[in-house]
Amino acid sequence: MAEDNKIIFSMYRVGKIFPPHRQVLKDISLSFFLGAKIGIIGLNGSGKSTLLKIIAGIEKEYQGELTFLPGYSVGYLPQDPLLDESRTVREIVEEGVREIIDILKEYEKINLSFSEPEVYENPEKMQQLMDRQVVLQEKIDYNDGWNIEHKLERAMDALRCPDSNAKVNILSGGERRRVALCRLLLQQPDVLLLDEPTNHLDAESVQWLETTLKQYKGTVICITHDRYFLDNVAGWILELDRGEGIPWKGNYSSWLEQKTRRLEIEEKG
Repeated sequence: MAEDNKIIFSMYRVGKIFPPHRQVLKDISLSFFLGAKIGIIGLNGSGKSTLLKIIAGIEKEYQGELTFLPGYSVGYLPQDPLLDESRTVREIVEEGVREIIDILKEYEKINLSFSEPEVYENPEKMQQLMDRQVVLQEKIDYNDGWNIEHKLERAMDALRCPDSNAKVNILSGGERRRVALCRLLLQQPDVLLLDEPTNHLDAESVQWLETTLKQYKGTVICITHDRYFLDNVAGWILELDRGEGIPWKGNYSSWLEQKTRRLEIEEKG
């Protein structure tokens, strides 16, 4: 299931049985490619959320094998995300870009140190700091770090996040989801797993999310009942039917058309 030819992870004969004998997933073998945009569909109870949890590494008890290419990251938005109750909205969102924020702080700290006598009077120390600053600048440039504040504020505004200084413990369930989604999108994991991402979003926020995901460089795997969202974002549909995973190339409308044709052929046969 791909837009490119680089496999980022594979599943081999993956299955899941809930006690005592309820099999929700069975023998699913698929390869997922970097950049693919995949919508998972199926009846309630067909194992959609379970499959995401397996990929996210949260569900450990399953049959088969899941193999990731080394060095790639996975991010997961559950339906009910858990956030640190003691922190503010801004602090939670910043967790998604913590690494680049820390790099920017170190870069600025080095800048300030150049005016200190123990630095500018010591050529060796000065050179060490300059070399370190070059490394930091390369990381900042690569991650578009100079614009991180703008990106953060834009994402928070687009997703209608609550006031930056609001504590998590006073937020509603919908507000928490928007904050968690904002953090995850800023984090930009290589594999982005979204369970009902359009819940609690208004029309403008959904439109912004669609645009963001279509431009997303990594792999996106999404569960949603919003067929219009799937039409606008998905390049593949993974249908879960009686435990089996059936991949279809195209968006939701394309899947529906192909599915209808297949059923007609089966009826005639």
